[in-house]
Amino acid sequence: MTDPQLLSAALISTAGVLLLSIVAIEWGGTFLLSIVRGRHPATPFQLAFARAGHAHAGVLVILALVCQIFVDGADMSGPVELLARSGVPAAAVLMSAGFFLSSAGRDVTQPNRLIWVLYAGVAVLSVGVVSLGVGLLTA
Repeated sequence: MTDPQLLSAALISTAGVLLLSIVAIEWGGTFLLSIVRGRHPATPFQLAFARAGHAHAGVLVILALVCQIFVDGADMSGPVELLARSGVPAAAVLMSAGFFLSSAGRDVTQPNRLIWVLYAGVAVLSVGVVSLGVGLLTA
């Protein structure tokens, strides 16, 4: 068993929140199932964006958990640690929200103006992983 003293308080608290967020992703999966089963009307575009939003949430939360360990391993601190530790979790929220919000409404067949939230998530993801990558290479 791993000695809890080897894990930073930031890793423990962030990982705890990320693990609890999986319940929200599961709930989103039940909503996706209601669309697929025809219980919630949606256009093919909306179905595609719901699938993408759900998939990005799950994959990015897993990546965010892995990143927490790497941030501790690189012994990062200051603003770069904040970017490396928080970038991927923030991107999980922003990118998923961008998919869902930009396809909300009845009979929607293309993204609305809220697609910018998705692009903000892409930018935040890039900043987060670059910060962590550089931090690991310079550790």
